[in-house]
Amino acid sequence: MPLTRTRHLVLAVAGAGALLAGLLATAQPAQADGPGVGTPWVVSLGDSYISGEAGRWAGNTNNGESIHDATGNDTYWDNAANTGEQINRCHRSESAEVYIGGGVNGHNLACSGAKTATDAGGSNFKPGLDFYDDGAGKVGQAKMLQSFASTHNVEMVVVSIGGNDFNFAGIVQQCVTNFLASPSWWPDYCKDDSIVVNAMSTSTQNTNRTRIANAFKNIRTAMRNANYDDTDWTLLVQNYASPLPNGSGLRYPQSGYTRQSTGGCGFWNADADYANNALLPRINATVNQAITESGLTNVETLNLSTAFNGRRLCETTVGLYEEKGLSHWTNSGAVDKTEWVNTIRTVTATGNYYIQESLHPNYWGQLAMRSCVRQAWSGGAPRSGTCVRGADGLLNGEPRMTLQ
Repeated sequence: MPLTRTRHLVLAVAGAGALLAGLLATAQPAQADGPGVGTPWVVSLGDSYISGEAGRWAGNTNNGESIHDATGNDTYWDNAANTGEQINRCHRSESAEVYIGGGVNGHNLACSGAKTATDAGGSNFKPGLDFYDDGAGKVGQAKMLQSFASTHNVEMVVVSIGGNDFNFAGIVQQCVTNFLASPSWWPDYCKDDSIVVNAMSTSTQNTNRTRIANAFKNIRTAMRNANYDDTDWTLLVQNYASPLPNGSGLRYPQSGYTRQSTGGCGFWNADADYANNALLPRINATVNQAITESGLTNVETLNLSTAFNGRRLCETTVGLYEEKGLSHWTNSGAVDKTEWVNTIRTVTATGNYYIQESLHPNYWGQLAMRSCVRQAWSGGAPRSGTCVRGADGLLNGEPRMTLQ
């Protein structure tokens, strides 16, 4: 065979091979989103302090819902059709902190009332930070995370957990009950009641530290099962903000009932002091100790303990809308004059109000924490810090916060 013909034949075969390779490459589907591929996601796990509980209400008032209804009836609707909740009373609000924007997607798996372990009993399912699976669609938050992370590029997981393991909601209820049921000349404090004493015992703290540490380990396991290396993502652990000032900083007197009937902050001074000086510090310390016990190395921390100082429920520096001469949450300066923590409701939980929204960061508080999370995200290089209030006013619709 002539050399030129042989050469042409080789070139033809090579060209056909290149064409075939090109066709095969074209036929291959694009790589699906997953670890390291696609738009980055931040996912939130945990309890009501991160799910967005009370995120509908911007400040507090006794003069009607319309004055401070910032997000409307669909606030907690998180199903695909935006017609209701995926899990009843998880209250994953649209103002929740995980939606930091800036080219980063947010996904909220937290649930109001959640503990470290799933509670499948009763009328309301509460997914914990575990791998619970009833085979009929009810799964724990770690299982949810594993499924989501396998098809999305999750680069940071933010978690708030532990408060319900310490029965914080039950303690608040006991404190308000004691305030309403005893006179100022003979106050019945909750700080020495069994519900508080038991929660603050060394044995309870040790038990909860291990539970929280195991929850962190479950998050790591979920991410490993979704094919992530530990260096592919960051766990941001946040603690709990003080919702009430000390007794001396409450703007309503202890005598009479206005502290609860008007302000919705029915705590005796001594109990408010105890909450700030003992209860919250011990819960937050337990969360921090659990990080060490978990052994996770890809952890950053977000300290929110003083984030709402100056804007807390019943604090002298802020007030109800009617007390500050404001008519609506959109009024200029409303964010600086009204409270960032939702009122404690008892018989006043009528209409669209829920008792479970009590003493949680409201619309202003949720957006403040969102700013904190965005700064902790730090453009994809997550960092630790303490988040505090910055200057007055709003920046891009959010309170101005500073991560120190």
